[in-house]
Amino acid sequence: MATADLRWLSKYIRDIPDFPAAGVIYKDITPLLAEPVAFGAAVEALSDYFAPEAPSKVFGLEARGFIVGAPVAYRLGAGFVPVRKKGKLPHTVKGTEYQLEYGFERLEVHTDGVEQGESVLVIDDVLATGGTAVAAIDLVELLGGTLVGVGVLVELSYLKGRERLAGRDVRSLMRFE
Repeated sequence: MATADLRWLSKYIRDIPDFPAAGVIYKDITPLLAEPVAFGAAVEALSDYFAPEAPSKVFGLEARGFIVGAPVAYRLGAGFVPVRKKGKLPHTVKGTEYQLEYGFERLEVHTDGVEQGESVLVIDDVLATGGTAVAAIDLVELLGGTLVGVGVLVELSYLKGRERLAGRDVRSLMRFE
């Protein structure tokens, strides 16, 4: 599938040094979200790329994955399932622990978020070490779903997160070396 050159979107990504911890360079997507043409192009690109897979659900990962995942789900005609940090969902949940580049976290999803055999697309803002994406994939499989792919706005290729997702369809709109 031919894809448009989206490198121009990188001018809407702002670096914030030492956030949330010393030594981390945070990739802030809020300038991209504030620019309607850039945000629209990003949503369209992710939606168009995964449209042939026809996912029935989109997992949006807390918190910026909600912002991107919901419009992608809408464009794909899929349901949206919020995947949250520990203790933030009000119904029965399944969860999994994972390691970030600067600590540990837990993701949870409602047990009725995916039915057996449903196809699921995972959407987040950034792919760094791959820990969050792997945890989300674990949740898809724990609920009996089938992963169709992982879509992100930004990939920090120097953290080698894609390697942890080997064999999975991963689409990043911007890569930072």
